[in-house]
Order: sequence, then C-alpha cells, then structure tokens
Amino acid sequence: MELIAYFDGDWCGGKQDRKSTSGYLFKFLNAPISWCAKKQPVLALSTCEFEYIAGCMAACQAVWLKNILKEMDIEVSRPITLFIDNKSAINLARNPVLHGRSKHIDAKFHFLREQVNKEALQIVHCSTELQLADMFTKPLKVDRFIKLRSLISITKVET
Repeated sequence: MELIAYFDGDWCGGKQDRKSTSGYLFKFLNAPISWCAKKQPVLALSTCEFEYIAGCMAACQAVWLKNILKEMDIEVSRPITLFIDNKSAINLARNPVLHGRSKHIDAKFHFLREQVNKEALQIVHCSTELQLADMFTKPLKVDRFIKLRSLISITKVET
C-alpha cells in the first residue's frame, strides 16, 4: 500500500503580486485521491525556496492523508514518497544544517525537512516530463495536458 505524491508549481506566476502557485497530486494504489493548487502565502526569492515551500504544503497533506488511512485501518508503507523536479530543494530538505540559502525561509516551512529527517517522507527527483503536478499549476500545451491527464488516469467522458 503505497502513498505517493507529485508536487511542483509556477514560480512567480502571479502577474500582479509575483507570488507562486504550488500544486500537488497524491496517488494511492495508483489512483488519484487528493490534489490541490494554491497560491503560496509568501513571495519566494528563488526556485529552490519556492519548491521547498511547495514541498512543505505537500508534506502537511501527506501526514494528514496517512492519518486518515490509519483511521480506516489501512497501513501505508513508510516512507511516503514525494516526487519533485528540483534537486536544490531536495538537498535543502535533506540537509539539517541551516545555511545562507535557507536562513531567511520561515521556520514553519521546515516541517518538510523535519519529516524527511524522521524518515516519514522521502523526496525523490523526477524529470519535468513526469511531473504530474504541472497539470494543476501552470498553463500547458494541449498534447502535454492530454499526456499528463492519461498518466493521472483521468479520462475524458463524452456526454
């Protein structure tokens, strides 16, 4: 029983406030069970910081979903896998040492690092082509949208 997530976003995509949009998709037994797209509460200064904040949002959802499944007597394999396409954010989440690139990031966003260090979550790099969360966070060309939609197992229903 594996719970996996993809998270990504659109850095500084807001035309007026330059805030980024984060998104995630959770799959359980290869079926989508939870997804979200939301404007980030703060302005990110880099793609690394932006992805790290998106990862925190996904980490919170992962912990909540795991608890819901546990209440239904469904045991989820540990750790929950989070797929991301930014290697700098992966390194920041794995590195417990605070340094120049992260000292300005609000402490609440370090929840992701805490979960990775406790081995409740693992962060895995995935290529941009396989980043399913792109579907929720940025404008896509039609062929890319259709490909991602099929990878998520969502099909068009004719009426």
